[in-house]
Amino acid sequence: MGKKVLLGLSGGVDSAVAAVILKEQGYDVTCAFMRNWDALANNDILGNPTIQDDVCPQEADYMDAKRVADRLGLELLRVDFVKEYWDNVFTQFLDEYKKGRTPNPDILCNKYVKFDAFFKFAMEQGFDLVATGHYARVSNEGETKLLRGSDENKDQTYFLCQVPVHALAKTLFPIGDLAKPEVRRIADEWELAVAKKKDSTGICFIGERNFKQFLQNYLPAKPGIIVDINSLAQVGSHEGVLYYTIGQRRGMGIGGDHGPYFVVGKDVEKNILYVANGDENEWLLSDSCLVSGVNWFAKDKPQGELQCSAKFRYRQKDNEVTIRFIDDTTVFVKCDPAVKAVTCGQEAVFYQGECCLGGGVIDEVFYHGEALASRLEKRLANGR
Repeated sequence: MGKKVLLGLSGGVDSAVAAVILKEQGYDVTCAFMRNWDALANNDILGNPTIQDDVCPQEADYMDAKRVADRLGLELLRVDFVKEYWDNVFTQFLDEYKKGRTPNPDILCNKYVKFDAFFKFAMEQGFDLVATGHYARVSNEGETKLLRGSDENKDQTYFLCQVPVHALAKTLFPIGDLAKPEVRRIADEWELAVAKKKDSTGICFIGERNFKQFLQNYLPAKPGIIVDINSLAQVGSHEGVLYYTIGQRRGMGIGGDHGPYFVVGKDVEKNILYVANGDENEWLLSDSCLVSGVNWFAKDKPQGELQCSAKFRYRQKDNEVTIRFIDDTTVFVKCDPAVKAVTCGQEAVFYQGECCLGGGVIDEVFYHGEALASRLEKRLANGR
């Protein structure tokens, strides 16, 4: 029997086919279903048991995972990381939103749960490796490297940029070389119950629910005004600035003859949402940014400037950038040409070709040397 692998089996088709491939490759496979969210317990923590957000279909997913494990003759463990998820993912998620930033909980989940708590659990139980159904690849020739998934449309390295390198070195991504249609074909060939299951969307603890409605449970609505930053005229009203993100176009109830409006700024203290019309307006542009908490996979960080590419959100095309470390975990990024809707709180992920170099949180964005907050303050001062 081959090396012992603990596979995170989510109840979806990707991790199910990962189990098939590991089994075919001769690994000694055990599956584990991770329970990361408990609506009732979390609401008790908040002292608000009336919140109704238990829409994540965890039990249905568990039953799907169980059917897959049974079909393949594999053991399925059920492991509980509700506390770790609350402490390290959801609490940070809420704190960032309270500051008017836009965090990525999927990246936090990979960093603190799947490749920390789950990884430690696997090692403590005597497993040699862990595996997941991510569309990514790992190379351990020389230094450990994270490589893009072969399916360009499904590549998930963006969400894996904060994985600790020691965990990455002991991780398998069995479907990383496959395209999604091939994954579906294998699942169908093995007559797996999830072969035609719809891909999950959004965040687990939200499920298919409206994102704004979910946030209102934890960050109560605080109505305010929407202001056109160019004319300084009120053009609408909002339900709370915390619910919007830079670059957002829909969901504001404004538009009309002036063309589409985009969110360009938020004043959390005054509860004002700033917008500008037209997707080519300069308020959406940034030509540099500061990125903190950078996880860098290579042992040695570049000295001086490094030309590479970056994604500032998932599925965004690669942007040519020049980066420079200004301390051990902080990078200054120059973008040429300028990039639209680079948003504080989201992740900047760096690449060279197929290799994901690492990534960190966008802390501040600049255009022509000025921070967005300073530009907004100057415009408001000049308009008075």
